[in-house]
Parts: sequence; C-alpha cells; structure tokens
Amino acid sequence: MGSISNYLELELLDHVFNAAYTPASTIYLALCTADPTDAGTGAAMNECVDANAYARTAITFSAAASRVVDQAAIVTFPQASGGGWGDVTHWAIVDSGTHGAGDMLAHGAFAATKTVNDGNTPSVAASEIDVTFSANEVSNYLANIMLDFAFRNQAFSAPATYVALCTATIADADTGSTITEPSGGSYAREQVNVNGGASPTWDIAAAGLVDNTHEIALITATANWGTVVAVAILDAATLGNLLFYDNGMTDQDVDSGDTAKFPIGDLDITLD
Repeated sequence: MGSISNYLELELLDHVFNAAYTPASTIYLALCTADPTDAGTGAAMNECVDANAYARTAITFSAAASRVVDQAAIVTFPQASGGGWGDVTHWAIVDSGTHGAGDMLAHGAFAATKTVNDGNTPSVAASEIDVTFSANEVSNYLANIMLDFAFRNQAFSAPATYVALCTATIADADTGSTITEPSGGSYAREQVNVNGGASPTWDIAAAGLVDNTHEIALITATANWGTVVAVAILDAATLGNLLFYDNGMTDQDVDSGDTAKFPIGDLDITLD
C-alpha cells in the first residue's frame, strides 16, 4: 500500500481550497533502493542509479474504488546492461520520465527485496502497486476523485467550499444530503473563499494543511440549532458533495441569538 508525498498533499489541498493543480498526463514508476519517504522528490528519493540502462517506466492505474487506485497492467523495465541496479526495496510514482527530475507523487515498499543484476529485465505485476487514502475525515467521494485526478488525469474542477455544522456524527460515505444539519432558525452554511478572495478565506497549503485566515462566522441563530457535534466542508450551499469533516470538535449548544464562529486558524484541514 502506497502513500502520497508531501508535495502532492499540498497540491491537492490547494486544488480544493486555493489554486488549481494540473496533474501530469503520463506518470512513471521508479525503482528505489531505500524508502523515498513522504518528503522525497524527483531528485532525492533513493532511486536506482542513472546507469546500466535503468529508466523510469510509464504506469497506468484502474479507476479509483473504495479509496484505492490500483496498478492496471504489468510494468516492464528495460533490461539491465553493463551492470546491476542494486537491491530494489521500494517504489515511487513520479511525474517525469527523466531520472532526477520532476516531482514524486507517491511511494511504497515492495513485499520483498529484489536484486537486479546485469542482464535482468525487471517487471512489476499488475495490481502490485496501489495508492490508498486512509479512512476518516476525507469523504469517500473526495478520496476517489482526488486519486483519479492525480494518478489518472481525470477531470476535477476546483470546487467552492462551504462550512457546515452537524448535530450528528459524520461518516466517510456521507454526502451533502445525508449529513444532519440544524433545521430552521436561519441556519445556513458559510462559504469560505480562495486565498486573496473575499473574506473569509483559506490560507495557502503548507506543512500538510490549510486553515482559515479570517474568522468564519455563521449567521446568527434565530431559534435553537441544537448541539453541534461535528463540522463538515462541502462543495455547495445546499446538498452537494461532502469533502472533509471532523467529529472530534467539542460539542457546542447553539441557542437562539448565538453566532457560531471559528476563530482565525482554528479550522485546520490536513492530508497526511
């Protein structure tokens, strides 16, 4: 099971909350002799040496399902010539076919170490490589659409984003029509805009997260909204798609005359 890189975390967060990201039309599998780590880059990810006919090779993925994209077909590398490539322990997905160039998108470990000797023609069987979004706090909808976007170059337009309050806990499979929001009392979701837009806005993604650069204040309640136990980020003022959520907030009663607010920097959205 593979995880996405720090680089891609920031690009995806900014695509949802700020500036649009354009994924590569072709992505490549690289072989590594040690763990690239989340901080790996196209130039520094413990890749096999740029010698002996080693070369990154294009890889394709099947449509995302159940929060996973899976390698669609066998990937066959060139035959090692003039020497070996070392002990291959890990893999990386990169957006450039040139050794030492581009950005690393994801990485993971092979089930077993394989030594590539002179004359070997390494291959990676279909379904050996997959990239997964862990459960909780990112909806199934967004997990699948971001995986298809980043690894299959499928269309995903940057959405508008709205903050919603919920009086029941939220699940990965929820949508904008299945979460439980207050009813009546002038309740409405609050839009938060891209950095540089009209207040309130999000900041630019850094260190794996975005947060609010202005106080987010929902409309003042004109009747009791009940006990708020969760917060959600959605792509529409009503209904729409669930993007992110948090069931870990401190429960709050919102009564008539109250104004629910998130102070500056209090609403963090992360990918890790």
